[in-house]
Amino acid sequence: MTDNGERRPSPDALLEQAKAETRGRLKVYLGAAPGVGKTYEMLSDARKKRIEGIDISAGVIETHGRAETLALTEGLDIIPRLGAEMDLDALLARRPEIALVDELAHTNAEGARHPKRWMDVDELLAAGIDVWSTLNVQHIESLNDVVARITRVRVRETVPDAVLERADEIELIDLTPDELIERLRQGKVYAPDQAQRALRHYFAPGNLSALRELAMRRAADTIDGQVRGHRKAQGEDAPWAAGERLLVCVDEREASAGVVRHTKRLADRSKAPWMAVHVETARSARLSEVERIRLAETLRLAERLGAETATLPGDGVTETLLAYARDQNVTQIIVGKARRSALFEMVFGSVVRQLIDRSSSISIEVVPEPATAGAKTLFPLISAWPALTSRGVVEALTMTLLASLVAWPLDVWLGVSNLTLVYLAAVLISALTRGLWAGLITGLMSALAFNWFYTEPRYTFTIVDPDNVLALLAFSGAAIVVSALAGRARQQTLSARTEARTSRELFGLSRQLTSAMTEDEAAESLARYAGRAFDVECVVLARVGLNDLRLAGASAASLDLTDADMAAARWTAEKGEPTGRGADTLPGARWLFLPLRTARLVSGVVGVARATLLTPSERRRLVAMGDQAASAMERAHVSIALEQSRVETEAERLRGTMLASLSHDLRTPIAGILGAASSLRTYGDRHDPQTRDELLGAIESESARMQRYVEKLLDMTRLDAGSIQAHLELLEPGDVLSAVAKRARSLAGSHAIRLEIEPNLPMITADAALADQAVFNLVENALLHGQASPVTLAARRSGDTVLVEVLDEGPGLPPGEEARIFERFQRGSAAIPNGTGLGLAIVKGFVRLMQAEISAKNRPDGKGAVFSIVFPIQVEP
Repeated sequence: MTDNGERRPSPDALLEQAKAETRGRLKVYLGAAPGVGKTYEMLSDARKKRIEGIDISAGVIETHGRAETLALTEGLDIIPRLGAEMDLDALLARRPEIALVDELAHTNAEGARHPKRWMDVDELLAAGIDVWSTLNVQHIESLNDVVARITRVRVRETVPDAVLERADEIELIDLTPDELIERLRQGKVYAPDQAQRALRHYFAPGNLSALRELAMRRAADTIDGQVRGHRKAQGEDAPWAAGERLLVCVDEREASAGVVRHTKRLADRSKAPWMAVHVETARSARLSEVERIRLAETLRLAERLGAETATLPGDGVTETLLAYARDQNVTQIIVGKARRSALFEMVFGSVVRQLIDRSSSISIEVVPEPATAGAKTLFPLISAWPALTSRGVVEALTMTLLASLVAWPLDVWLGVSNLTLVYLAAVLISALTRGLWAGLITGLMSALAFNWFYTEPRYTFTIVDPDNVLALLAFSGAAIVVSALAGRARQQTLSARTEARTSRELFGLSRQLTSAMTEDEAAESLARYAGRAFDVECVVLARVGLNDLRLAGASAASLDLTDADMAAARWTAEKGEPTGRGADTLPGARWLFLPLRTARLVSGVVGVARATLLTPSERRRLVAMGDQAASAMERAHVSIALEQSRVETEAERLRGTMLASLSHDLRTPIAGILGAASSLRTYGDRHDPQTRDELLGAIESESARMQRYVEKLLDMTRLDAGSIQAHLELLEPGDVLSAVAKRARSLAGSHAIRLEIEPNLPMITADAALADQAVFNLVENALLHGQASPVTLAARRSGDTVLVEVLDEGPGLPPGEEARIFERFQRGSAAIPNGTGLGLAIVKGFVRLMQAEISAKNRPDGKGAVFSIVFPIQVEP
């Protein structure tokens, strides 16, 4: 609310309200458990609306065989289902004023437009149709784990919290545990056998009471959010006391802990939530180390007692505190009253008095400081005195001297009378560069210098003219005001620079973590950015197993942790609580260790060390950076685990495929060899010479075939092990193809092998043995799949390369399989019994070793496939 009392609605709230006006309204009947009567109540309300003339249609109603629920559907317009699911299009075309859609958390059958029923409801709302639906508390996403711990049953169908938060109306359908259990025993919820099992487990009285409390709290939270949104839309600053909400103001004084405990007692008596807030102003930068520690301990005390804590940056305590209180709908502020003199409050003002004067409808409770508290000084000069260093005093005197030197020629040569402006500029510069107290000292020295040099009688501190007295007083007052304003501006500038640097580091960290592929990369990013953001030494420790840690990242290479430091870090990882300097455990340690939490576990520990203690706001920012890094570390860990699992699965698949291939492809030649050898042993004398030659030839042929298979297995093993090295040399392409053709004719049978070599080809750079085997494997593959058609070996120049091609006239390659054909154990045709599925994979490996390229495609004329190897040539200088 503005000072003149005018209400100004929140633009964001008005925008949300405008969006809501174009959508339908959602009403949710929320229950603690099945059987409380959600559907029954929804249908009862629908019948009343129909009597009032409201157009209502039911998209889906689940009666679960309950007679009293089924009776309420009589006369209701129910849209026929599309298969097992709601006919969304029919309901949209029907366009009733209110649509009844039971069981909001339901998962639709495969093939439906949306996977979840709540998405169907969202489409109905977007079309401007009001929707009534039902929901049990165990289906709310954020409560899924809580309900699972209570009932030991995890529900798989959930609804995002945002769906419930967007509900315009929530009606809590409540039954006491005894009433619900009685309905269960009467068979009104489940069949008798199922009801008995449910009574022993899910529907135990203690479970029902806990679920009932969850439902009530969730409904209350949603309603509270709606109240806040309405207050913002109406421009209401004053809180609406629909429920008590307490806020305690925390500062660095010893008595502040007592105020926190007093607020805790008030909150317990009124059963109200409460918050502990500290306002950071320019004065916060001047707190001593002891005061910083005391403030941090007071905020941790509030957290342990159950309060929400926050640190609010602001120019003034009163304005910042009241603005936050109104935003959070606080009904009562508790503040401690320091024991200060009336003169102090007259000069510097009183936060308590300002809160009382400006609080409007918010109650203010003042807790006086105990009489045993330490005595206060008249003015808080001691806490600010560290700014008065010898260097600051020297600089103040220097600025005064410079101002006097600038004023002298203006007085002597130009006769300027108002020389106080020159000294005032010196005061302003001192305050902006060195702070408030440097400005005040410069102001004091300037007043004395102006009196000494430029007021009559000169070179004395005597003042004769009353006008000069007034001028000096005015100058002194202006110097004080200018120093205060400039000092405040300097503190705000320094704070803004710190915030900007922290924001810059947070943004940089988020970008780095997005691209982090391993835990160490995420840890190194966190250590580096946190070290720069807070001027600290930073280490990040990642988990190793369940009980150990390893150094994963550090802001500097020389950082080292002692055994005691590692023990403290392990305690943090085990307990999930801060340890070390500024924490409740081992507060005297040099390092502060904070857990890196994810939703599932503590993935590591971040440790920081510096001369001064981290402020509460710095600690919260460090926790925020740690949370980002923890998620990235967990993501990297899961990614590595998935990759390892994929590799192991692929290796297992390859082992299985290889064993199957061995059992098939080796069994055939072995069977032929055994048959021929057995025939020769048994009937050797009875066979004529031609038959014996044929049997020996079969043994020789099958042995060669088995040898080729074993050689391919050995080649593949050597490729995987990296033991094959390519010895590149200059080769004649024609010689390579001629040697392969000659070697392959023993396998060709009825196939014709043709050579088409372009004349005057340049030399290629390749390994002789690898090139020969690669082309031979391609020819062997063409002979297996070519269906007795000719096989052509061609070589021609293509730019700065030589293209070696093997063409067949077989069935060709299956569409889309051109790249997969080079994978292990991939066969182009299942009808070919003699293929091993390794030949082309070996070719690809050999070609890569020779820094060449291989590809496969179907021939343009559709008469088979063509395999191409592109060899680099020796370019003449």
